[in-house]
Parts: sequence; structure tokens; C-alpha cells
Amino acid sequence: MEKYFDVSYIVESVPMLIPFLKVTLMVAGLSVIFGTILGFILAAMKIGNSKIAKKIANGYTTILRCTPSIVLLFLTYYGIPAIADNFGVNLNDIDKALFVVITFSLQFAAAMSEVIRTSYESIDRGQFEAAVSVGLSNTQAYWRIILPQAFVVALPNFGNSLLELMKEGALAYTIGLIDIMGKAELIIAGNYNTHALEIYLALAVIYWILSIAIEQLFLKLEKVFSKGKQVITTT
Repeated sequence: MEKYFDVSYIVESVPMLIPFLKVTLMVAGLSVIFGTILGFILAAMKIGNSKIAKKIANGYTTILRCTPSIVLLFLTYYGIPAIADNFGVNLNDIDKALFVVITFSLQFAAAMSEVIRTSYESIDRGQFEAAVSVGLSNTQAYWRIILPQAFVVALPNFGNSLLELMKEGALAYTIGLIDIMGKAELIIAGNYNTHALEIYLALAVIYWILSIAIEQLFLKLEKVFSKGKQVITTT
């Protein structure tokens, strides 16, 4: 069969891929939620006074950063059921999306722990002391003065980490999850591996639009919350 570039395949593929974008977004959304929660815990361990907790959190971050996403995905996908099997628990029939969420939650947590730590440490300690001196409790000083400013500082890096997660999430198809990438592979296989370039271009266009939308959203959020930060620092 003769292979040639056909733009119509790009146009026809987009509507077939879009419905599976919800799977990609669901996995990314859950990974962000659980990863951020774990990231806060790790950041607290790094900022705290316990040397043991600091070493554990730093060690976790180093290990996760040095582990390629696809390796971590395979370790999770094959490792968790193997460990569970030793205790007589069968996890082989669990939805593949669960393993993807676990994998990228662990990875996102490592990135977020550093984002949160550096954002917190960028705020002048004197602001906390000044807030306490005017009658605020420690909790009120953190919630009203420190955390809002740290949030603004963290926004750009949070957005970058989210974009990275979206791209790395494309690896989920390697364990059989039918997300937008997995659907693209099925379409290519259905075409007997012809016109793969057009299908991947359609996929790339969707990722480009999604990434630009996320980037613009965080730029707007940064501008909005930066105004609030200026109010806090001037009062």
C-alpha cells in the first residue's frame, strides 16, 4: 500500500481523539490532588526541625527525580500486584488508571515538595514576626500573611510541573490505558500503521492547545493573586 501524507487524516482523527481526553485529564487531575497533598507533607518534613524527617523527605525527592517516569510506571504496575500477591491479595483486575495515578502522584509530590519549600522560604521571616506582634496568632499569621504570598511565588512552578505531568502522562498507554495517547495508537494500528504521522500531528495539536490554555490560565492567576500579594505586603 502506497503511503502518502493526507491532511484529511488529521482532521478526521481529532474528533476521534477528543472524547478520550477526559481520561487524560482525570488521571492528571487526581495525580495533582494526591501529589500536592503528599508534597505538602514532604515540604513540612523538609522545613521542620527533625533531622530524620528531613533526610527521609530529601531522599524521597532525590530517588523520585532520578527515576525515569516509564521505569516508575512499570515498577508500580508490576510491583504493587506482585507484593500484594505475596499477601494473598489479587490486584491483577484493578483498573490500569489506578497505577497511573499512583505513579504520577508520587512523582508530582517530589516536584511539589520543592516548589512548596522554596516558596515558603522565599517569604521574609520578619513578616511572620510582625504579624504576631500586632496580635495575630501563629496560625492566623501563616494563613493570612505567609501562605497567600507563598502561593503566588509557587504558581509559576506549579504550572510548569502540571505541564510536565501532562506530557509524562502520555506514557500511560504503555501499560494499556486507553487515554488520548492510547486511542491514537489504536487508530494507527487500525490503519495498519499507515498515516501514523498524521495521527501523531493531530495528537500534537490537541496537546499544544491544552498546554497553551493551561499556561495562559496560570499567567492570569499569577496576575490576579500578585495584586493581592501587593496589598498584603503594603498593609
